[in-house]
Amino acid sequence: MTSSDTGSEVRDAVVRIAVVGPCASGKSTLVAALRAAGYDARHPAQEHSFVQDMWLRRVHPDVLIYLDVSHEAYRRRRPKDDAGPEYLEMQRARLAHARAHANLVLDTSEMTAEAVQERVLELL
Repeated sequence: MTSSDTGSEVRDAVVRIAVVGPCASGKSTLVAALRAAGYDARHPAQEHSFVQDMWLRRVHPDVLIYLDVSHEAYRRRRPKDDAGPEYLEMQRARLAHARAHANLVLDTSEMTAEAVQERVLELL
């Protein structure tokens, strides 16, 4: 299938993207936006796994994006969640391997979803 067959670029045949990061960093929102833009974007739920390279085993990405978030932003985004800062630190420890291999590390704490999407699309 070519882009003329669909009327738009077929990006998923070219770039597979994995988006990882702690809870409330914006992964689901970014993955949805990238998919809507035609990319093969996935969230391998690495933050919940003790397997350090789960992101690689599940997705085999061409591009790995790591989104981070401060505890303060986490609390704003999830006001009913009473997890303390140690919860994010535990997730960051599980994500250390992915962060070390990321093509882009982005702190989303003070960014809108649109700004995150814009920054990521600049990379792609």
